[in-house]
Amino acid sequence: LLGDSGVGKTSLLVQFDTGKFQTGTFSATVGIGFTNKVVAVDETKVKLQIWDTAGQERFRSVTHAYYRDAHALLLLYDVTNKTSFDNIRAWLGEIREYAQDDVVIMLLGNKADCHSSERMIRREDGERLAKEYNVTFMETSAKTGLNVELAFMAIARELKVRKCGNPDNTVFNVQEYVREQTQRGSCPPCNT
Repeated sequence: LLGDSGVGKTSLLVQFDTGKFQTGTFSATVGIGFTNKVVAVDETKVKLQIWDTAGQERFRSVTHAYYRDAHALLLLYDVTNKTSFDNIRAWLGEIREYAQDDVVIMLLGNKADCHSSERMIRREDGERLAKEYNVTFMETSAKTGLNVELAFMAIARELKVRKCGNPDNTVFNVQEYVREQTQRGSCPPCNT
């Protein structure tokens, strides 16, 4: 998980891991935090080791060291914070410089539950930026759980396909998968 400090990386991870939103404020992540979670993708167990990185500039050199080993990166901005969105290009530049060429990148506009008067970044702006960099995009809310499970499960599915292949020989496209699931309004594990 990457992005500026305060965009909700830790809250997103807690929501995915426990299904709960912890009210109150988190103290800033120092360095890197780890969470392991095993999820089922088409009856195959996939172990996700999720690294919750510090967003502050002073920890950037620490997080750079972890880019190389990452198979996927979820890059977050806060839809109520224009600076966090403006910094996405710099984050993507760092990813291109330090991460593997085939790393899966997903751009997440977090805090999508906010009141419209608080919103600084339109959904269309996030979609446009994601298209420019050819990365998957969706808006999320750690508070309500909106698209949180879908984001992680789409990544898990992509990683499983890369490692094991697709048994039915169909081509899996994470961007298309996310588009289909968000249009349905549900994610496969929930079927709601």
